Amino acid sequence: MSPTTLRTFAPIIFLLLWSGGFTVAKVGIAGAEPMTLLSLRYGCVVILMLPFFFYIKPALPSTSKAWRDLILVGFLIQVVYFGAAYLAFARGASAGAVAIITSLQPLLVALIMPAVSKERVALRNWVGLLLGVIGATMVIRDNLAIQVTSVTALFLVAISLFSITLATVWERLFGVAHHPVTSNLVQFIVGFAFTLPIAMATETMQINWSWPFAGALFYLVVCNSLLAISLLLMMIRNGEATRVSALFFLVPPVSAIIALVTLGEPITWLGWLGMAIAATGMWLARNTKQKV
Repeated sequence: MSPTTLRTFAPIIFLLLWSGGFTVAKVGIAGAEPMTLLSLRYGCVVILMLPFFFYIKPALPSTSKAWRDLILVGFLIQVVYFGAAYLAFARGASAGAVAIITSLQPLLVALIMPAVSKERVALRNWVGLLLGVIGATMVIRDNLAIQVTSVTALFLVAISLFSITLATVWERLFGVAHHPVTSNLVQFIVGFAFTLPIAMATETMQINWSWPFAGALFYLVVCNSLLAISLLLMMIRNGEATRVSALFFLVPPVSAIIALVTLGEPITWLGWLGMAIAATGMWLARNTKQKV
């Protein structure tokens, strides 16, 4: 696949892979405690990537600043974002709750970017962002039965939201292009280095192996960890952060479609209407040139 073709289809591929992760993570949590699952996931990713690293021998970050930025973004995404989301799952938050709350990320990015960079958000983009929130909320409320059973779970989801927002802004402002093997390997080593000690200190680390758990682990390792994160970082570096973040508005609707296909959960007319509104909002937010 050529670089141009990859850039063209990257948003669609990322959206499908990322949206499926919410349902799959709930399956994984049923077989292992949150930090145990994350450390197992990251450990598998590192093991899979090391042979490619030694074979390809990609360049490492050339400055201490580049190392700092790469490690920080990895920590925010792999440890804080996923860690808080998985802990929220274990404390009763549904996949729908996490999907809809973290889909508010584009609004936060749109508020922050004008204050810290030359990137500006036009009125049409704001309209698109608002439509995205409305459409995503309609889908989640109608189809995924949002459940947040405790204040702790809600707090954890909020931490997840702010973490992915900060990671997006930081990557856009300070991130530099690294070989995907380098960036992924470094960031997943960071994730493993933090989540394993936490799991050892706070959890039993027992794993209930089954075919559904093994399938969930494979998806989380290959689709979410290797493919989706690489596409996300690539899109952030090649486009405005606000427009890239608008993709997250379509995560709840796509999650609903995945639930329909895999679990047979119905989508009513209100859900389909919400998807149309979210798609319109995403188009407005992604297809307007920013004023500088």
